[in-house]
Amino acid sequence: MGLKSVMRWGLLLASTSGVVRADAQIGAEPATTLINRGAIVYSKSLDKMYVVDQMHDAVLAVRADGAVKRVKIGVTPDAIAMNDRTAMVYVASPDGKSVSVIDGRSDAVVATLPMAGLPYAIAVDELANKVYVASTYSNMLAVIDGATNAVSKVKTGSADAVVVDAARKQVYLMGYESDTITVVKQATGEVAKIPAGEMHLWGVALDGRTLLVTHVQGATVEAIDVESGPSTTIATGAMPCAVAVNPSTGLAYVANYGDGSVTAIDVRRGVAVVTVKVGRHPEGIAVDPASGLVYVVNAGDGTVSEIEEMSLRVVKTMSAGEHPYAVAVNAKDHTVYVANLGQAAFTMLGR
Repeated sequence: MGLKSVMRWGLLLASTSGVVRADAQIGAEPATTLINRGAIVYSKSLDKMYVVDQMHDAVLAVRADGAVKRVKIGVTPDAIAMNDRTAMVYVASPDGKSVSVIDGRSDAVVATLPMAGLPYAIAVDELANKVYVASTYSNMLAVIDGATNAVSKVKTGSADAVVVDAARKQVYLMGYESDTITVVKQATGEVAKIPAGEMHLWGVALDGRTLLVTHVQGATVEAIDVESGPSTTIATGAMPCAVAVNPSTGLAYVANYGDGSVTAIDVRRGVAVVTVKVGRHPEGIAVDPASGLVYVVNAGDGTVSEIEEMSLRVVKTMSAGEHPYAVAVNAKDHTVYVANLGQAAFTMLGR
């Protein structure tokens, strides 16, 4: 089995106690499942965290006070995107070949939209009120009109990640089995390709005009200038698989799955600053700019490493449940939430 199958299709996760359990009282047979770092998202306007609950074909809406509502959707939700301006939540369900639309004010499903292929990556342009959905095993990018839920399509090729660049009115598509990034003009649907350095791309993030793309079967990140075109190759740890940026400091953080480390990169200078040891097999990463902290989920030992930006060192290691794989931070109270593949669908870590 190749790396793509292991990391995306979730054979990292099976356990004798069941998979993705939302609570310990409900039993389930062990299973495999898709994993996606977009499985958890915070809504600032609603002050809620939304987490996929695959075992129950649902999404969990978690209020800041800890109250949880389970919202039933189609089949095996995998990734979530949020439009905070409209309070609408969009959930990609690969097995159901659909995107469910949830009204975050009532946490009720208001539409289920059929998709081509297996919808896996999803992103929202809040200002334009558009939702972009890339499907594995489909060459079409679906574009959902947030006002009407009408779906149009653009032929782009398969993609594993979608990034919206609202400032330049374009969308970037990244595919694992590619050495290029696909650029889609939002107004016209025009498609172009830009080099991404080498094959096997996995993590992607945008910081200003710089698109950061990890080479998961190597040990580098490509920093691409999306306006002028040139790129810089930056050394990281082994198997860089996730990247997050702090636009306030100009630092990016890369989780290196292969050697249990995080590389901090000065995006403006295009150089690595330091590589910090964390836990085993880090898979997901999130930055809390207001507190100056970075959170890294370590799937191999069930922990979260807290990195202080000022010192660029690990200041705390917290237990995070079985196989944590995605993380998000409440921007108001700075509570950390982790999506798990284990006895609970998520773990809440207080500050």
